[in-house]
Amino acid sequence: MSRAALSVASECVPLVKTGGLADVVGALPAAMKAQGWALRTLLPGYSTVMAALDRTTEVWHAAELFGGPARLLAARAAGLDLLVLDAPHLYDRDGTIYLTPTGFDWPDNPERFAALSMVAAEIAGGALPDWRPEVVHVHDWQAALTPTYMKARSIDVPVLLTVHNIAFHGLAPSGRLEALHLQRIRFNSEELEFYSQISALKAGLVDADAVSTVSPTYARELMTPRFGMGLEGVIASRAADLRGILNGIDTGVWSPETDDAIAPYSAPSGKAPNREMLLAEFGIEPGPGPLCIVVSRLTGQKGLDLLLDAAPRLLAMGGMIALLGTGEKGLEGGWRDLGERSPAVGVHIGYDEGMSHRMFAGADAVLVPSRFEPCGLTQMYGLRYGTVPLVARTGGLADTVIDANEAALRAGVATGVLVEPDDAQALGAGLERLVALYAQPKLWQRMQRNGMAHPVGWEIAAAEYAAVYAGLAS
Repeated sequence: MSRAALSVASECVPLVKTGGLADVVGALPAAMKAQGWALRTLLPGYSTVMAALDRTTEVWHAAELFGGPARLLAARAAGLDLLVLDAPHLYDRDGTIYLTPTGFDWPDNPERFAALSMVAAEIAGGALPDWRPEVVHVHDWQAALTPTYMKARSIDVPVLLTVHNIAFHGLAPSGRLEALHLQRIRFNSEELEFYSQISALKAGLVDADAVSTVSPTYARELMTPRFGMGLEGVIASRAADLRGILNGIDTGVWSPETDDAIAPYSAPSGKAPNREMLLAEFGIEPGPGPLCIVVSRLTGQKGLDLLLDAAPRLLAMGGMIALLGTGEKGLEGGWRDLGERSPAVGVHIGYDEGMSHRMFAGADAVLVPSRFEPCGLTQMYGLRYGTVPLVARTGGLADTVIDANEAALRAGVATGVLVEPDDAQALGAGLERLVALYAQPKLWQRMQRNGMAHPVGWEIAAAEYAAVYAGLAS
């Protein structure tokens, strides 16, 4: 018989997505089912989520929750067992789930996601007559107040907090303590306070029974000033309870053998027709070097400014670049300009899921030069599709790619190229190394085959999460 757990998050594929958090939350229930855990996922009732629900059952309600009535709906959608917090005054809005139509944070984001955490605490406390979780698994700052609300009510159900990206703290002015139903006595530097503001993420780090993040390297990095974003001391204090569990990808959706968006293949040699189609789709003039792709948010965190500066070095060696992404306007403009100047560069500003699949199928290499990367999925898609990754040596990138150094090449285990993060010279040298490897077809194909055989599914991560759940629930 399956054991019960509640997963609490602000987004979940295929219902609502702004980033990799949604991929993890959407994949976790099926992965954990194989480990004997039945997850119900608690989500905000955004309009896109509500529209995806078919039959719903009201299982709880509140006359007032941060400014209006709310009800909790049990439903199934996209194979997920859902609990949806229907509170139109909080979630039924234009813009994105976090931002106004003009691109600013919703001013009541602290209350919007405190509501999610409060309802999670209600569920853990037995609000549903026929179901109560043995473990509560909360994700990022949007759900991080859950253990804090549970602690205030002495609800003794263990909580795992997973930090997907520590850059987002969920900050609120200290004057909103009472409005957020937080105890003033806990507003101190050891608990909720972060530079005179309330930090939802810090509260969760202090109050959760266990903490995980999305790769072993990122777990270590978070305890350092360079990567800890001011919370390194809190995380270091939880070192005994901290696990780095590498994300997986959905190998059913990302499968070169069965992908409907591409000409299917099972070996590197099968990529050729996809390569021709990709060159044509992006209007790229063929060259003698590797066809490299970038599928990314165009931000400084992703290192796309460094790559823009290094790109001429790659192009001078006969390389080509196809880019798909959206983000900072300056970077969008810079990449557009490069695409207009160089026939070896094709740029598509925006996002298109089918196009991203075609890019991984057709490319020789994928470039991921992030300054920091908690886990990263792009490099895993590359491995899966025989598209050799060049990545920065940080976070999950360092945990998934085996550098083509002399020892790895001799042993026949290399899968990609690693470069030091936030270093333009290192990136340029890495691109030169990539081109030199591409010029050796037997060696390159060995790297491609190694990548395609590398385990990138959810099986390993699910077993690790199951071990954490079982330890907490025992």
